Amino acid sequence: MIKPSILLIEDEPILASIVKESLESRGFEVAVAGNGVEGWSLFNSLKPALCIVDVMLPKKDGFTLVRDIRTVDKHIPLIFLTARTQTEDVLKGLELGADDYMKKPFSMEELILRIKALLRRTESEEGSIEDISVYQLGDLQFNYQRLLLKSPDDTAYLSQREADLLLLLLQNKNKLLDRKSALLKLWGEDNRFNARSMDVYIIRLRKFLKSEPSISIKSIRAQGYKLIEA
Repeated sequence: MIKPSILLIEDEPILASIVKESLESRGFEVAVAGNGVEGWSLFNSLKPALCIVDVMLPKKDGFTLVRDIRTVDKHIPLIFLTARTQTEDVLKGLELGADDYMKKPFSMEELILRIKALLRRTESEEGSIEDISVYQLGDLQFNYQRLLLKSPDDTAYLSQREADLLLLLLQNKNKLLDRKSALLKLWGEDNRFNARSMDVYIIRLRKFLKSEPSISIKSIRAQGYKLIEA
């Protein structure tokens, strides 16, 4: 059986050793880079199935590294590890194409669950023969399985979190999507950091949807969000 390959780019040796040992004990093959330049080199030589990237890296920071990775591979799952929780930092990471964002210190069990979920998504994409789970939003087509939002003139590539949140909004179209319920369903925990992350995803989704005037996401103060189709 082929072990899934993971590239961990983390400059804290102790943390990197703990994460590597934990992942290898769960059947993953792990390569570690201690800075962004080394991470870029290993990414190109190893072609891993998934990357875990610290934001604060020497030589080349995590944001720059992920931007470079996304120029050559739009689909590889990327998870940011960070001690930075400002909304603008989360937004920047997501805009660069990160699929997930975990705040230090984090639970190894949660990291492993998120890795497995992202790898299942990739396997599903590679094994699919035809597009399924396609939703129409005015003139936009949302392909949940392939993480695509297509307009007549352009195609947007969504992260898994963005696709999951958009699907949840669609399933509750023209109804209130309760904030706490959404956090528990998508993140498994209702806390300030996850709530801030969800706000960022909502900003991103609004940006993707702005070309279709009949579709909007309305914020309901202290309650949640509503996807409205006029």
